[in-house]
Amino acid sequence: MNPIFGIILLSLAGVIGDFFIKLAGNGSKYMEAKWFVLGALVYAATAFGWFYVMKHIKLSSLGVIYSLSTVLLLVALGVFYFHEKLNVYEILGISAAIVSIILLSRFA
Repeated sequence: MNPIFGIILLSLAGVIGDFFIKLAGNGSKYMEAKWFVLGALVYAATAFGWFYVMKHIKLSSLGVIYSLSTVLLLVALGVFYFHEKLNVYEILGISAAIVSIILLSRFA
């Protein structure tokens, strides 16, 4: 498996964990424990994937690709699921992040 694809998959898993943690805090109670535990389990499961990815790519490239893909996935989740609105500066930043990932994937 391509390590960059692995990083993006791990980012997706992290965003799914974030989603469950967000659901844990959005309930009528202080915290919905089932969503919190599910989110924590998703986070823990990614440790095996990080071991593989870190063996095959420079840590500096990994950090940038992970950060950008996580931001892009969180933005998509916020816009499409939680119906958040983006302003023009956020759209410009997202565009720059996409270009950055393309450049890193070609030269990392």
